[in-house]
Amino acid sequence: MQHLDHDRLVFLALGESEADNGESTHLGTCAHCRAELATLERVAGLGTETQGLTDLPDPPEHVWQGIIAQVRAAEAGPSPTGPARQQVPTQTHSTTAARADDTHAESTVTRLDPTRRSRRGSGWSRWAATAVTAAAAAAVGVVGTVSVLRPDDPSPTPPQVVVASAPLAAYGSTPPTATGDARVLQDGQLHLHVANLPRVPGYYEVWLINPTTMKMFSVGTLGGGPDALLPLPPNVDLKSYSVVDVSAEQYDNNSSHSGDSLLRGTLTG
Repeated sequence: MQHLDHDRLVFLALGESEADNGESTHLGTCAHCRAELATLERVAGLGTETQGLTDLPDPPEHVWQGIIAQVRAAEAGPSPTGPARQQVPTQTHSTTAARADDTHAESTVTRLDPTRRSRRGSGWSRWAATAVTAAAAAAVGVVGTVSVLRPDDPSPTPPQVVVASAPLAAYGSTPPTATGDARVLQDGQLHLHVANLPRVPGYYEVWLINPTTMKMFSVGTLGGGPDALLPLPPNVDLKSYSVVDVSAEQYDNNSSHSGDSLLRGTLTG
């Protein structure tokens, strides 16, 4: 059975065009194409759902690398202006051999029907469809980083429960535009989001401070992005060590707090 072209299924899933009578009939009888279309529609739907989400962490680096690899691989493929790929099995004197050739051709050759193009015209080539699909996959990667899943997902992962949180405000001489927030997750990790931190010659370090005794310990360091997920020590007493502090540190081989705090906030919850 001749299946619908993947490009065409991508456009149908994204609502770029509607299925014609022949395509509708084929989808009604071909379980393979129906399953592929349903998968593409689900990916497109997940991408649409993320449009209203804000303040999300950056997608993992491997997601962007995967997009780049797919687009480059598609760009290296056949020219969109070249002839459509279509092979006709060679006729032989044996009817049996001809039927065998037909069967082999059906399983190995993808025929591109010019009538199955998007209504936007032939400018939409395979690399464009691949890029659109990859972009939708990137949206799924973003959703996965914050554990947001569709209710009908067959194996949903519940979102992390926040057991304590703190808004972080500029501290001392830090510019007031510097802000952030800290959330302690049920799995024992501290999620930190910061914005507009002043540039420092060293690095940023995260601390938990006991405001009564002023004892403190380091939780970890911030990377180059606005978000960090840091493991907390087991059985940490957040009622005592309730202050989250972000400091500017120097590469001086000194593990103590520098005394230069940039953001602070008190955990509640």
